Amino acid sequence: MKITQHTNYAIRMLMYCNSKSGLATIGEIAGFYNLSEKFLTKILSSLIRCGFVETVRGRKGGIRLARPAEEIFIGDVIQKIEENFELAECFKPGETSCPLVNSCGLSLALSRALQGFFDILNEYTLADLTNRKTALHNLMFESTLTGAH
Repeated sequence: MKITQHTNYAIRMLMYCNSKSGLATIGEIAGFYNLSEKFLTKILSSLIRCGFVETVRGRKGGIRLARPAEEIFIGDVIQKIEENFELAECFKPGETSCPLVNSCGLSLALSRALQGFFDILNEYTLADLTNRKTALHNLMFESTLTGAH
């Protein structure tokens, strides 16, 4: 299984927001990851819609986590942000041409494997991914000042 770039950078945006002292901005996150602001704005919309981040308006506004990092489970992030978990044709109800769909155990096996994937990822929170918060903050701060990544 492979997650999309959208989901990958959604997690990275969350990591950035958790490691940042104060509010983050799309511009600084884009600069840090060397990505376009337009791409990150689409991801930000998904993160807001799913309740992982919130924005603060105004001249000194920005982005912050909507809840503590200890309450943001990585499996939940992937499950809510990723658009497609159809591991096989039979995951699409009513759209399969497979004659075995009602008697084959593949769908059940893949469903259980997918659930196991999420269960294991939900053993980790955003806080776990950023447990070296000071080191991440220093890396972000130094790269922002020097323009290096």
